[in-house]
Order: sequence, then structure tokens, then C-alpha cells
Amino acid sequence: MQTFADELQALRAEGLYRSMRVIGGAQGSSVELDGKRVLLLCSNNYLGLADHPALKRAAVAGVELGVGSGASRLVSGTMELHERLERRIAAFKGTERALLFNSGYAANTGIISALVGRGDAIFSDRLNHASIIDGARLSRAGLHRYQHGDMPELERMLQEKGGKGRRLIVTDGVFSMDGDIAPLQTLVQLARRYQALLMVDDAHGTGVLGASGRGSGELCGAMDGIDIHMGTLGKGLGSFGAYAAASGTICDYLVNKARSFIFSTSLPPAVLAASLAAVDLVDSPEGAQLRAQLAANAALFKQRLTAYGFDLMGSETQIVPVFVGPAEATMEFSRQLLEQGLFVQGIRPPTVPAGSCRLRCTIMATHTTEELEAAAGSMRSVGTRLGVI
Repeated sequence: MQTFADELQALRAEGLYRSMRVIGGAQGSSVELDGKRVLLLCSNNYLGLADHPALKRAAVAGVELGVGSGASRLVSGTMELHERLERRIAAFKGTERALLFNSGYAANTGIISALVGRGDAIFSDRLNHASIIDGARLSRAGLHRYQHGDMPELERMLQEKGGKGRRLIVTDGVFSMDGDIAPLQTLVQLARRYQALLMVDDAHGTGVLGASGRGSGELCGAMDGIDIHMGTLGKGLGSFGAYAAASGTICDYLVNKARSFIFSTSLPPAVLAASLAAVDLVDSPEGAQLRAQLAANAALFKQRLTAYGFDLMGSETQIVPVFVGPAEATMEFSRQLLEQGLFVQGIRPPTVPAGSCRLRCTIMATHTTEELEAAAGSMRSVGTRLGVI
């Protein structure tokens, strides 16, 4: 029988071994890594809110209510701050209610496995996040995966599969490894035509996309057609946790059926207070300015990399994948960039299919033009040396 150590060695040989890098100090556009200051180009802290003074002040004030919440929401762990944040998120997303979860993974697995089960059907984009796939598996509903963004294939599946049970179409709003956006208007139309619920995981769009930061649904003009808005508080909003925003009936159903909600100690006061401050900031003139700067930064970086000959895999957002291909070459690219002061992680299987390994660059509003120009130049130098371009 193969031992765990043997399996780990096999991962090393295939270029698939993972280890953690420890950052010293605060999360910012640059960070301390192994005692060296490097430009951070692999964070989901898109608006730079993770160390924003307003969020830090709010978190400190939240600690006055205690360090922990003490219990799950249905025992004694629902505090006034939980309800305040849920009301604020519902208003932000334009829904009747919202419900907090402890992470994006907990939200997706809890929501999907609560809403559908045996005899029901899930229709899922093939590039959806792993937490969506795991939620679908936990639900035991029939899982039908359509090719990425292929609406004609989805419609054929809706016509031919699913029986008479509940139907759930679920998609990422922004695909986290490719940086493209789901065709939400078409998905809304198909959901209505075939009597399906539509759930959108907008973890990477919330706070960032749309005129007022409501996310990919706002950007695509599809907010009112989405039945369940799922999003996270730890990416564009700089805090921690996740939510479902939906009708009062669906949220009440999740309170009674979503196991990851029912059986988890609730989010602590400091996190809740910081998240409230984050939503308010996103909904302010400063938030609008940060979104505009983020869009300008992403456009500049993509323009430079495209001019140098890199394949950016159709990115439409602040997530900028740089196609490499083999796992070993991807990790060598990442290693050499770090030597030049640029921290970019390589993405390998099982996160992406074999042969489609990439550097996943993520742009922040707080990056400067000079930093991004220099970063693009470093990538050109290393990419040329490794034969990627």
C-alpha cells in the first residue's frame, strides 16, 4: 500500500506539491515574504480594503462586544451585529433578506445541498468553483455540467434532463481562474423559460463590478433575475465570511435546512463590524474611486502583457491568468518572478485541468502605474527566457 509520504513524493515529482508561504505584516499591495519586500500580485484583496483604516477601526470597536459569538446562530450566537449586517447586505443586493455564512465554501455547500436533493437537477458550468461542485455532490441531486459558457448546450440539457423535481442553474459570476464573466442575461432567460432557480456565486465580483459595486449581476443588467446571490466578504470587501441574498422564503428555508449554517459557530463581532464598514465604503464615493482605479490598473496591465505576446485566456476582469501549460514550467516561472520581487502563484491541477497551468495575476486598486509597468517588464523578461513568449 502506498504511504502518504510516497504520495507526497509523487506530487513533488509531477510539479504538483503545495506548500504555504508566510507573509509578515499586513496585507497590502506589497508584502514582506521571507524577509524581503515583494509586489503582491496574487491576492483577492482587489480594492485594498483588508488593511483599510476604516475597517480596522470598525473591527477594534467590534471587539468591545467580545472576541467570539459563543454559539451557532440557532442557539445563542445571533447578535445584533449579525442582523444589522444581513439587512445591509440585503439592501446592497436589492433582495428581501440575506443570510450570513462563515466562508464561501460553507455558503456554497450549504445553499446547494439545502435547496436540491435526490430527484432534483443541478445545471452547472464546467469551470465553476470547487465549492459549487462539492455542494452539488453533497446534495445527491442529478448533476449536469455544461461546457463553459455554452448556452445552447445548457438549453438542450434543460429540455432533456431533470425530470419533474426542482431545477437549479448555478454559475460563478466571475470565474476565479479565468477572469471572464458568465452570460447572466441569457442565464436569467433560460431559468425563467425552464422553471429553474438561478444561483450566482459572485465572490470575485462583489464590491468590484457594476456602477455601484453590486457585482456581475449589476454589470450585466441581471440583478432582478437572480434568485440566489451568493458572495463573499473576504475578497473585494476585505473582511471575512460569506452570504446568501435572496427572498425571505429562501433565506428562511436555508435557516432551517443548510447544515453548514445550522452547525457552525457564528461569525465574531469584529468581523461583522469590519464587514459593515466595508459595505458602506464600497457604497461611497471612495468606493467608486477605488473601482475606477482598479479597472484602469487592470486595463493597463493586460494591455502590456498582451503587447508582449502573453495569452491572457480571455480575461475580462481584474483576474489576469497568464497561460503557461505544463506544471513544472509554471512553477519555475513563479519562482523566477519571486527572485525579481514579484509574488505570483502558479495554478496547477486539480484547480485547473492538466496542460492548462497558468500564473494567476490579480490586480489591486492600490497598485501604482509604476509597479504594474515594472511587473509586466519582469514577466516579459522571464517569459522570454523560459520560452513562454
